[in-house]
Amino acid sequence: MTVLAYKTKGGKDWVPRYVVSINQEDCIGCGRCFKACGRDVLMLITPDEDDEDADDDAKSYMSIANVENCIGCEACSRVCPKKCFTHEEVSL
Repeated sequence: MTVLAYKTKGGKDWVPRYVVSINQEDCIGCGRCFKACGRDVLMLITPDEDDEDADDDAKSYMSIANVENCIGCEACSRVCPKKCFTHEEVSL
C-alpha cells in the first residue's frame, strides 16, 4: 500500500493527514480551528435560540462541512485546545 506523500520546500518528506472526524462531545465551539482553516472545511453549529423545544444545555460545536476542501495541513488540530480532531493519511 502506497501513502500519498510530498516534499516540503526544504526537501523534507511531508505526508498530508486529512480530517475525518471531530469529537463533538469534547468540542467547546471556541472557533479556533475555524479561524485556522483557510479552506472552508469547517462549520460552527449553534443551537437555535428561537426553538422552544431546544435543550437548554445545547452548546455550539464544530462540524465538517466541506471535507473535499481539506489539504491535510492539520492546522485545525494544532490550535484545538481539546484535541477533538481525527486525521488520516490517504493510501493510493
